[in-house]
Amino acid sequence: MKSGLLKKLFALALVGASFVAASAHAEDLLDQVKARGTLRIGLEGTFPPFNSKAPNGELVGYDVDIAKAVAAKMGLKPEFVTTEWSGIIAGLQAGKFDVIVNQVGITDQRKAVLDFSPAYTYSAAQLIQRKDDTRQFKTLDDLKGKKLGVGLGTNYMDMAKSVPGIDVKTYPGAPEYLRDLAAGRLDAALNDRLMLAYLLKNSQLPLRTGSNVGAGNPSGIPFKKGNPKFAKAIDDAMTQLEADGTFAKISDKWFGIDVSKPISQ
Repeated sequence: MKSGLLKKLFALALVGASFVAASAHAEDLLDQVKARGTLRIGLEGTFPPFNSKAPNGELVGYDVDIAKAVAAKMGLKPEFVTTEWSGIIAGLQAGKFDVIVNQVGITDQRKAVLDFSPAYTYSAAQLIQRKDDTRQFKTLDDLKGKKLGVGLGTNYMDMAKSVPGIDVKTYPGAPEYLRDLAAGRLDAALNDRLMLAYLLKNSQLPLRTGSNVGAGNPSGIPFKKGNPKFAKAIDDAMTQLEADGTFAKISDKWFGIDVSKPISQ
């Protein structure tokens, strides 16, 4: 009798444990961040004017301001986690942070494994050349047989590698390939048009902007799939921030234009 009762209790315990495990597994990211009270945000921290560290160590930049506004609208405190770009997607998938706010381009390849917020930045790729280089590369096809520097793991790397014949050289970040470009080890480099003026102004290198290449591309905030409540919450927050002019205000602060709208507008 006791043995039978123990077996029943054990079976009930297993059912209960399974239910708890299933509930925990099914817990939406929104429930987790609300319980924690913070939104953990992955970014590089070395990507001005989007995100970088001020002399006092504080993170500043367009992405930082956007992330703070989104977190506040969701009733959460922002908690920033700096990570190298080459490992930032893997860090998100491993749960090191909840979202990435670091100019992550919304591509079909990324949408296959991650969910995205609405776009909050619209830009386009632009070439960089040496000031004394009189060649005019108007398209990526013009760079066939030439050396092109790009950031490792970026949209621009994918864009460059999609054109056969370009000798694509990958780098950890912009400072490295800008130095190689200035030194003549590259024919051109490729990056975001929004940050080129900033980069060239602060690099003190003999470089100039080149042609815009490719179609405009939107950037959004990625997070892990399977979190419909979180997806709606972040969508609502960003819709409100666009409607009340917060995104436009942050854009004007860093760029002098509203980069939260498509380029054609």
